[in-house]
Amino acid sequence: MKHPKKLRLSVYLDPEIMAALADYAARRDHSRSLVAEAAIASFLSPDAAERQEAATTNRLDQIDRRVARIERDVSISVETLALFVRFWLITNPPLPEPAQAAAKAQAGKRYDAFVAALGRRLAQGPALRQEISEDVSAHDGREAR
Repeated sequence: MKHPKKLRLSVYLDPEIMAALADYAARRDHSRSLVAEAAIASFLSPDAAERQEAATTNRLDQIDRRVARIERDVSISVETLALFVRFWLITNPPLPEPAQAAAKAQAGKRYDAFVAALGRRLAQGPALRQEISEDVSAHDGREAR
């Protein structure tokens, strides 16, 4: 089958685009002309915009899911901290003045132990957020405050 005669087109490209075109063509073992023709045909095809929109929509959906997980993780962190502080304030009465100095002396050691335990927990997993069901909605199971 004889190919129809092709028409010549001269274009000016930025050096970076020309280098990328040459590199791509060399890796695929095609001519730069063939790669450029295929790119132009793809750009001009009626469904190119639809493919691009589908790809963009897919990427946005992935980002949306990641942001939702981040929001969930932050919410869990905030609620965990609030619950801990509330529990600590309820169960620990204020110390008398003479005992405060001894408590302050122990605070640094206890904090260092806490940070070490947190480091081990983060290194070995599973993370608290993984232990909490994804199926629990934001409003289910909340206690009245």
